[in-house]
Amino acid sequence: MERLFERHDEYMENVPMDFIRNFMQTVNWDSRLICIKGSKGVGKSTLLLQKIKTEFPQGSRHVLYCSADTGYFTTHSLVETADMFVKTGGTHLFIDEIHKYEGWSQELKEIYDLHKGLHVVVSGSSLLEINNGKADLSRRMIEYEMPGLSFREYLIFETGEKFDTVRLSDLLGNASGFCSEIRSKCRPLEHFGQYLKSGYYPFYFEDKASYGFRIENIVNYIIDTELTVQRNVETGNVRKVKALLQVISGMLPFEIDIAKISRNIGIQRLTTLKYLKYLEEAKLIRRLFAGLNATSDLQKPDKILMDNPNLLSALSPDTPLKGTVRETFFCNQLSGAGHSMEYGGLKTGDFRIDGKYVIEVGGQDKGFSQIKNEENGYVAADDIDSAVFRKIPLWAFGFLY
Repeated sequence: MERLFERHDEYMENVPMDFIRNFMQTVNWDSRLICIKGSKGVGKSTLLLQKIKTEFPQGSRHVLYCSADTGYFTTHSLVETADMFVKTGGTHLFIDEIHKYEGWSQELKEIYDLHKGLHVVVSGSSLLEINNGKADLSRRMIEYEMPGLSFREYLIFETGEKFDTVRLSDLLGNASGFCSEIRSKCRPLEHFGQYLKSGYYPFYFEDKASYGFRIENIVNYIIDTELTVQRNVETGNVRKVKALLQVISGMLPFEIDIAKISRNIGIQRLTTLKYLKYLEEAKLIRRLFAGLNATSDLQKPDKILMDNPNLLSALSPDTPLKGTVRETFFCNQLSGAGHSMEYGGLKTGDFRIDGKYVIEVGGQDKGFSQIKNEENGYVAADDIDSAVFRKIPLWAFGFLY
């Protein structure tokens, strides 16, 4: 046990505390069993360590942070570790990389049932399933999905200024006032282009020069390791999954021909649809449908985008089309703020948000012709810094979380 505490102390010595993300306040830390999911690189480990740093005095042995992928857990079980921790007075156990521990769900269930006074927080892959049948944790565990940095958070890092979040309804209702407030502190368009290329993952601020290389490593890790282990993708098909992702990164959003894609990469149509679902669960792509109510797992999506614009920039074989980058950013920021999105099709606005708002995404000259009959229709326009009527700067949607 002392070995774990020594490692815990080492982790705590290097916790960055200059910026704590708003996501910290969205978690109900009083719950007995919490799971924080998210793509590799979005900052889950830092969040756990910051929570410990803010709540417990240095050297406290009532709290323990450990990672499930260390050598310690090759000879010790989670249950054994929790038992010893509680016996020595432990009350809060933080376990990182839980998805790398085989049989984690069954052991967490046992820990939860045995130790009523112990609070457990785990973090893991976006592909983590808490209701896998063997040990259904859905009634015990509260689950959160952690996104990467919003444009707002990126600006805080980049400028040192403080920017508050804005609710979508408030932004749409008073876009002009909101944009004026932001412009009084910085010039958003000065930083927006860089964010689209390299601002989503927090490690950008650790080593800017190798940012694109690290994104490629994350993608390879997710496909090579997480998809094969957690979604049983055959290792012989790993290269085909990577080929599928490469096709998507260079694909025009309105050209979705599943049969053609399947032929090109050498897999069956149903397998392609299944892999698309897995890639979305892994936070690498986003599938959009014209109607959410009639959506099934193996339904052909009406539109496919990369999950975030940084992935698009890193993986696209050519310079991404501006329109694709804009739509990728818009969907990513709305999703990160918890909003649902439907594809609007070619006859109405690009996206229907929460079944209520219709928003067309485009450049500064984008007009209202496609949403002229929509009561709640708006244009999210790139390359503008002020809101006019119902035309709102695209960057403003990056302040929703």
